[in-house]
Amino acid sequence: MRILITGADGMLGSNLVRLLLERGHQVSVLIHPSSRSTTLEGLDIRKYMGDVLQPETFDIALSENEAVIHAAASTNLWPSRSEMVRKINIQGTQNMINGVLKHHSKLMIYIGSASSVNIADTSPGKYAFPGAKYRLDYIDSKYEALNLVIDAVKTQGLPAFAILPSFMIGPYDSLPGSGKMILALAQRKLKYYTNGGRNFIHVKDVSLAIANSLEIGRVGSVYIAANENISYQAFFKKVAKIISQPEPKIYVPDWLVKTIGLFGSLGGIILKKEPLLTYPIARISCDNQFVSAEDSTKELKMPQTNIEIAIQDCYDWFIENSYLKQ
Repeated sequence: MRILITGADGMLGSNLVRLLLERGHQVSVLIHPSSRSTTLEGLDIRKYMGDVLQPETFDIALSENEAVIHAAASTNLWPSRSEMVRKINIQGTQNMINGVLKHHSKLMIYIGSASSVNIADTSPGKYAFPGAKYRLDYIDSKYEALNLVIDAVKTQGLPAFAILPSFMIGPYDSLPGSGKMILALAQRKLKYYTNGGRNFIHVKDVSLAIANSLEIGRVGSVYIAANENISYQAFFKKVAKIISQPEPKIYVPDWLVKTIGLFGSLGGIILKKEPLLTYPIARISCDNQFVSAEDSTKELKMPQTNIEIAIQDCYDWFIENSYLKQ
């Protein structure tokens, strides 16, 4: 199959491209002109330079491929309210929907976020979805973009479904993104832990779910790609054991974390500089971001790789690529 992947130079995309090539697909990627990632170098792929906010830059790419996996997104969490984050994630998705319909593509797979459906809802009925309480445009925009896709399926016949990964760990984390916690622990900068937890999954499991879904995914479905629900304390303990560093020992109560986050957000606004901790992130760190992936494991035949393997793969990649000294 001829497949176009947006956001292919990210961690998920870099793993997915390699898997699809192994399976014999013809892979093209849409790369933003400002990208400095090198994770796709040397691969047998076709590169298009474009911007999801400028449909004319990816029109030809869509016309020359049968399916599109839309993974491009802004994951910026500062500032908490950002019009650019909303534009990229919402309008960018709408532009891709319009392009798929225009060119009568066979399939669109929208890569969302498990934060759109997490079950840690402490205020039922107050918010449109649980993650809305954090007031982060990244989380809100991914939820709104998901709804655009599902609505287009129902009202316009869009041949699409969504896959929503939880917190992915693994190789090719070039930013780095999720691997920041592993880096911080390896560099002995992480001394504290909070009361919350989240769901972790190996990025290669998500890649396999997406690759499998090209053949067996159901139009209109929303699949959660997740694995282990675990507290931050337990996760850090796993990381510490693998990288042979001491685990964080100091517990910070919720009220203190949120107070620090509140002052961080206020200071960031005044100084116009991203703080180390914001109030929304402080709130998230105190909650359990837990989800279930029963549908994905059964229907998409998604494996559930041990999280220790994901941590090891991420850590090894950091060392191999000089993010850390061995």
